[in-house]
Amino acid sequence: MNQNSKRREALLYHAKPTPGKIQVVPTKKYATQRDLSLAYTPGVAEPCLEIAKDVNNVYKYTAKGNLVAVITNGTAVLGLGDIGPEASKPVMEGKALLFKIFADIDVFDIEVDVKDIDKFIETVKAIAPTFGGINLEDIKAPESFEIERRLVEELDIPVMHDDQHGTAIISSAALLNALELADKKIENAKIIVSGAGSAALACANLYVQLGVSAANIIMFDKDGVLSKDRTDLSLIQKQYVIETKGLTLAEAIKGADVFLGLSAGNVLSAEMLLSMADNPIVFAMANPVPEIDYHLAKATRTDIIMATGRSDYPNQVNNVLGFPYIFRGALDVRATKINEAMKMAAVRALAALAKEYVPEQVNIAYGATKLIFGRDYIIPSPFDPRLISVVAPAVAKAAMDSGVALNPITDWDKYEEELLDRLGNDNKMVRLITNRAKIDPKKIVFAEADHLDVLKAAQIVLDEGIGQPILLGNMEIIIELKKELGFETEVEIIDTKIFEEDERRNRFAIKYWEARKRRGISLLDAQKLMRERNYFAAMMVNEGEADGLVTGYTRSYSSVVKPMLQLIDKAPGASIVATTNMMMTKRGPMFLSDTAINIDPTADDLAKIAIMTAKTARMFGVEPVIAMVSFSNFGSSTDPSAAKVREAVAYLHKNHPEMVIDGEVQADFALNPEMLKEKFPFSKLAGKKVNTLIFPNLDSANITYKLLKELNQVDSIGPIMLGMGKPVHIFQLGASVEEMVNMAAIAVIDAQEKQKKKNK
Repeated sequence: MNQNSKRREALLYHAKPTPGKIQVVPTKKYATQRDLSLAYTPGVAEPCLEIAKDVNNVYKYTAKGNLVAVITNGTAVLGLGDIGPEASKPVMEGKALLFKIFADIDVFDIEVDVKDIDKFIETVKAIAPTFGGINLEDIKAPESFEIERRLVEELDIPVMHDDQHGTAIISSAALLNALELADKKIENAKIIVSGAGSAALACANLYVQLGVSAANIIMFDKDGVLSKDRTDLSLIQKQYVIETKGLTLAEAIKGADVFLGLSAGNVLSAEMLLSMADNPIVFAMANPVPEIDYHLAKATRTDIIMATGRSDYPNQVNNVLGFPYIFRGALDVRATKINEAMKMAAVRALAALAKEYVPEQVNIAYGATKLIFGRDYIIPSPFDPRLISVVAPAVAKAAMDSGVALNPITDWDKYEEELLDRLGNDNKMVRLITNRAKIDPKKIVFAEADHLDVLKAAQIVLDEGIGQPILLGNMEIIIELKKELGFETEVEIIDTKIFEEDERRNRFAIKYWEARKRRGISLLDAQKLMRERNYFAAMMVNEGEADGLVTGYTRSYSSVVKPMLQLIDKAPGASIVATTNMMMTKRGPMFLSDTAINIDPTADDLAKIAIMTAKTARMFGVEPVIAMVSFSNFGSSTDPSAAKVREAVAYLHKNHPEMVIDGEVQADFALNPEMLKEKFPFSKLAGKKVNTLIFPNLDSANITYKLLKELNQVDSIGPIMLGMGKPVHIFQLGASVEEMVNMAAIAVIDAQEKQKKKNK
């Protein structure tokens, strides 16, 4: 994608279908006049009076306790500098989105047109009663230090400038673990810092609190080393001045243990790296170009321990590991500030978590057999689902222990459950799927690439590194649409109806005819079929000319699945083909089967569908808890439809006792663990959170997933094909671009898995 196309895509993302990235959503009923009279006058007067009696009741009756302000004056926005408050708003909305999806914290973004320190502080203090916490963002140094210091002192709610402390907290956790692996003592570590802005200074300050000697830190900015003769330094920068003026980075780094980069790309050369001490620790966090290229650094020093700010290399120092969970813990105990003890608690919690057993979901995200604490894993991954239940409680406990918590937690087990329940409110699974696909991209045929939305999806798949698209369709139309989209990258385009494809069509036709000649297919029939894109695409996958295919945008599911079933064998051991849809619900990902193929499955079919769905759920790091649903509960009906479900469950209980599965059970009982436990305590599902539903027939499965998708705006990935020997996946008619991208990622992961099994 060229620069103009990327720019257009970014602008469209922020502009359509609704400008911006956040909105206010009601949390109470408002359908009736009674509801409205409670929400506003006269009912609203009652909580107002209670708050007037005791101001602390504001946390009981309003959203203040879960509301953070992300506040800026736009003076240091990303790497764009002082672009003003209005221009900073997209970034602040983005920060708001991260707060919500990682920690379920609501945010109002506030852009203040004030540069004067006193006026800015006065403005923030004036609006502070609205919020439970203040996240300062993109304010230039040194003003940011003074603003934060005074607001922390003068307000009774948590205040943190994440640009400073976020990077400091995450990199401190990485530093502790890196020093341990390098067998270096923190008090002896010699640290060279490239960059002297707010983040670099905050890192240095926190390192000193951890035990680093300030005398062992040498800091550089764009004008050189921070030395005593400099007259342009702030009071905070003067903490790190040295006697020697004119010292160069190359001279200072000789024998150094640690290089911390928060400056600009490629300032650290291979020669400088070679001059560092044994087991050098390099945190090159300039983005997108690190201070030294990752591959160059690894090739230069095999003993290096390296972290960057990038997600495509190990050990990403990502602020999202910190700020959502720090504010979560602070809000949940109503901390009056975020103090040093709370920051240090976050550091030590992150460092300790990296040494724990890594969940399979994280291994899957990174395509690893088993991530383990070591040089390439010194800090947790942003995909780690335990972050909220580890960092937030550590911060909350530190707030309590340091005397700044007004609402102490007494039941920590219950608190952890509440935190984990918050994880179901976003699409982490989509990010996991995309990230995993990128690890080993595959060649995927887009069988209807002469349609604009399909081509858009293929372009995204290529640009994001998810896979290598092969465009199948009318070549002239594809070329014209590529120009319209600014899709300039050269990719393979195949038009099955042009002369140049005669040889391949004939070769595929012969292969197909040989496989089906005793089933009524003539060679002429096969030759005609190979002019049809879906037959041709399936043969490409069969013959190894592509790793997988996606299709179905313009035709009904049944007409598209037919050539797949005719040309492609079932997977080894599979006797049935089915589909599942992964639904991104508020309670987390839910797998629904069979949503597209088997109209009225038998009990034997249902058992096989359940087993295949369970394997698919595990492929995405989800341990399946399966309800086989019906209109009946555990034998309450003798109808054949309920009886076959009951029979399937009995078979699975006998032959697969390791599976957490039960039924037949009505959907409301299946999805309400407390209700199920009360009425049917004997069930294997009692008290458990069901994440997989197996339906008795196609009607119920297909209707359910489409109702969820349309009425509740639940994102859906699927139908995902189960039981096929090759990675072929079919969109629903008229799928969105996003759905097609997700399905392409599924096809890539499917190809990765099948390749692993083949190589065993």
